[in-house]
Order: sequence, then structure tokens, then C-alpha cells
Amino acid sequence: MLTRLLQILLLAPIALFACRPASGDESASSPRIQEEMWALPFPLPVLAYAVRPLGDGPFPLVVMNHGISLNANERSLFPTVEYRDAAFWFARRGYFVISPVRYGATSLDVHDRGLYGAVFAHVGSCDNPNFRGPGLAIATLNEWVIEYMQKKKQIAPGKVIVVGQSGGGWGSIALASRNPPSVRAIITFAAGRGGRVAGKPNNNCAPDKLVAVTGEFGRTARVPMLWIYAENDSYFGPELTKRMHGAFTAAGGDAEYHLLPSFGDDGHFLIDSADGVPLWAPLVSQFLEKH
Repeated sequence: MLTRLLQILLLAPIALFACRPASGDESASSPRIQEEMWALPFPLPVLAYAVRPLGDGPFPLVVMNHGISLNANERSLFPTVEYRDAAFWFARRGYFVISPVRYGATSLDVHDRGLYGAVFAHVGSCDNPNFRGPGLAIATLNEWVIEYMQKKKQIAPGKVIVVGQSGGGWGSIALASRNPPSVRAIITFAAGRGGRVAGKPNNNCAPDKLVAVTGEFGRTARVPMLWIYAENDSYFGPELTKRMHGAFTAAGGDAEYHLLPSFGDDGHFLIDSADGVPLWAPLVSQFLEKH
């Protein structure tokens, strides 16, 4: 029965829930938007959260990459969207937003069961972590999403923005190294891998290796990027992220780095909060106007 249900879902994208207009406290000029749940017929079955302006478009596309949970229960069925207010912000500015759900998103060397864990997340032991592979796996998923969506009449050709948080931001940096022709710009929040080893703040897995691989991605990355971090990020602190940015740009990558003041209990989750939107929105708006 479950197999048959998956077959039905994967025949085509299906709106599983829909209809949410912009809230009443927003300006009358804000477009009405609609939330949907899609099933995408890829080589690996993928669900995706979507929010878009009502109408036929065509709309520029935003692909959003969620982070990676330290909680095994969350990894077995990751939340459909962590950053709903951020997704709404893009949709209300005329973007068609889609966020593929990556199940089995583990943090370090714990092998999650199922189809997705090793593909999208496994970095191995901190003695010799594989940061490059999981980043490129997310990049491949993004390429599938972009290719699929750009065949639709609702999507404007050649106008794609990619946004990623934490491990999803790391995958977005990896995507930049491939220079997809339709991607105009990439924005990351708290991007990195191997943070909070054993659940301890500011305890990173092989930070020198992470910096080195960031530089490797920078050698071929030419897509304009905006990197946003917060001062009190307990996964990827300012010292480490400045080193990452330095390695990326020294190798030839194009990335603006912005360190925002401390936010809440942990700035790593800035993009997840509605209260964070006024802090990052001016930076993102200015960056998008350029690109």
C-alpha cells in the first residue's frame, strides 16, 4: 500500500495543502501567496515545500536548502520548512520558492538507515571527514530541482536564486563551484558542516579541513554570493567563518561576508525566526538589486 502511494505521489507534483494569503498587517501591494507540498519525480523520491505568488507568472525561482539536524527523530522526517517567514519574504517579492526536503540528514559519523542518509549527509569520522561529497550531493539535488522547475511555464527562464542555511548553505557553496548557468546569485545563512560535535557549542569537526574544502569550492565558483552569519552562532563562530570566507575568495570565489550582531539564544537560527527578517532583509535586498 505504501509503495503504491509513493508511486501515485511521484507521478507529478501535487498540491497537498494550499491557500494562504498574505497576512492582514502587510501592505495592500503585497501579492497574495499560496503554500503547497509537492512530490518531485527524481531518481531519489523527493518532497518539497513550495510557496508562490498567485497567478500564472512567469516568476523568478528561489531554491531554499534547509539545514541538518542533530536530532535523529527529526532526521527521519525533516520538517517541511524551517524558515517559513523567510520563504514568505521571497514569495511576497514575486519569487516562486521551492524547498526540497532531504531526509536522513545526519551530522557526523552516525549512519542513518534508509535511502537518504549516506547520500545527503554522511561526512565520516572527524579524523578524516568528507565535507566535499555531502555538499556536492546537495548541489546535485539543486540541479535536479532547477532543471525540473525551469520546464514549467510559471518559472522565468534563467532567473534562479539559491538560498541555504547551515548544512544546506554548505551545499549552496558547493553548488556555486559548478556555476549553473541559470543561477544568478546564491545567499547563505550560517553555512558550514561539522558544527557542535557531541552537541557542544563552538566544537567543530576538523575546522582546518572545512576551510581547505571551502577554498577548493572557491577555485571554480564564480556565481556572486552573499554569506550571512551572526556573532553568537554556536555552530560556526566568527573566527572560523572568516577563515572560510578568506579561503574561498583567495581561491577566486565571489562572496560578500556579513557578520550580524548576536541574535536570540543562538544566531545559527537567524533565518528561522520572523524576528530575524528585519536584520537580514536589507542586506539581501541590496544584494539582489545588484544581481
